[in-house]
Amino acid sequence: MRSDLMTKGLGRAPSRALLKAMGLTDEEMARPLIGIANSANEYVPGHAHLDRIVEAVKAGIRMAGGTPLEFSTIGVCDGLAMGHVGMKYSLASREVIADSVEIMTVAHPLDGLVLVPNCDKIVPGMLMAALRVNIPAVAVSGGPMLAGRFAGKKADVITVFEAVGRVKAATMTLEQLGELEGCACPGVGSCAGMFTANSMNCLTEALGLGLPGNGTIPAVHAARIRLAKTAGMKVMELVSKNVTPRQIATPAAFRNAIAVDMALGCSTNTVLHVPAIAREAGIVIDLDLFDQVSSRTPHICSLSPGGPNHLEDLDRAGGVQAVLKELVRGGHADPTVMTATGATLGENLKSAAILDADVIRPLEQPHHPVGGIAILRGNLAPDGGVVKQSAVDPVMLKNVGKARVFDSEEAAVEAILEAAIKPGEIVVIRYEGPRGGPGMREMLNPTSALAGMGLDRSVALITDGRFSGGTRGAAVGHVSPEAAHGGPIALVQDGDEISIDIPAKRIDLNVPEEELARRRKAWKPPQPKITEGYLARYAQQVSSAAQGAVLG
Repeated sequence: MRSDLMTKGLGRAPSRALLKAMGLTDEEMARPLIGIANSANEYVPGHAHLDRIVEAVKAGIRMAGGTPLEFSTIGVCDGLAMGHVGMKYSLASREVIADSVEIMTVAHPLDGLVLVPNCDKIVPGMLMAALRVNIPAVAVSGGPMLAGRFAGKKADVITVFEAVGRVKAATMTLEQLGELEGCACPGVGSCAGMFTANSMNCLTEALGLGLPGNGTIPAVHAARIRLAKTAGMKVMELVSKNVTPRQIATPAAFRNAIAVDMALGCSTNTVLHVPAIAREAGIVIDLDLFDQVSSRTPHICSLSPGGPNHLEDLDRAGGVQAVLKELVRGGHADPTVMTATGATLGENLKSAAILDADVIRPLEQPHHPVGGIAILRGNLAPDGGVVKQSAVDPVMLKNVGKARVFDSEEAAVEAILEAAIKPGEIVVIRYEGPRGGPGMREMLNPTSALAGMGLDRSVALITDGRFSGGTRGAAVGHVSPEAAHGGPIALVQDGDEISIDIPAKRIDLNVPEEELARRRKAWKPPQPKITEGYLARYAQQVSSAAQGAVLG
């Protein structure tokens, strides 16, 4: 066992003494030592209950003959970080999480890992670490929040974000907003729709590194505790068989995960995280693969923000396993891949079934014949831009408009809320990319403001930043190369005509090339927005969004 490096032999007497100082017995040290990466904290609703999940994991490990050893990681809530400088740290925190799990796992040799994340960057950060250290590992998330109810309808955190615009548009009162605040998020868990956190938890299950139910069992259900106990037992089985994450997360498994991404209409942030996770296993996933899978995979689940259903509905309808079974039936997923259950995907799916065809449609009756995400290219985004096409109103799938250019998110939000943006215009927010932001902030505030003010069917938004999984509307993000690198988005001026054609996967700046050449010659790189601390180092090292915004 790897832990023998720390516990066995004459020279390891000091290590044993230190472990005994915490109350460990010789018998416990002789068993496999299983690390539990716990991202619990007291101010992120997706993580506030994770200590209870971890206690269940520990019980499972002990039942199967192992010794659990818990350690902590950080966890940023994008909702709390939204709209201020804190959001610059969100994506950048993914690398810190991956590094911290690697450090703890290697510095204190462990035989296996159980990863307990729940929110946006914590899930991919932990998966990156698992593939990097490549010891037997299972992920078990904290599970999704239940949807709230307001005025007789389902509500979630995006309902609140959009309500800000409704108040500004005088279609909602401040008193109603206060009532909504108290009922939209009824308890712990990752926010209730198919936003980034739940997208990544579902894709962890589809990839095979999470057990069936990982993505959809609600946080407050007893089944979530049982799943955590099972994860503790399963990691012991993987240790005994020496099944490692790279044996599970193969190229075929990543293709399965991307197919589920398209079928569910997941967050555009998956296009950043999936390549970053695969890179740790030496697997190259580029935007073209997302495009290929999207073009042949029907969108069969319509979940908030693009549709009426939430994660609790998907769970009740059969969950990710039912979606996978339908994709396998249509030849869109490979059932032969190994999973963290110790069995193949096909074996796992024997008992899976669609229990509500209104929530999980058959392939023959999809919401859209193609996947939830599209990759757009053109002279405005030579290396690609990303749009959640399943959340775009049909009237906005093709769009030509005049640019309104802003060099920061704050300036754009101010203009939107002051009714300075008119129907038919295209809002461009730049210098918000991985390097220019730095940190590639999510643009949920401006997209929610547009929706709340009734402009999501008439105004598109383009940015080299990114969007929340809760964004809806004609919002094209990840535009690469970013403005700070001198990408074409840096050359756009107010009044320029921009064409967006999502079915044709095109995004173009309709300005003569000679004029663009003149502007390019006059362009100068901007001064860094942050010059000290972690983000300054991050900005110097981070890659393009088209490569997953990873550190070199």
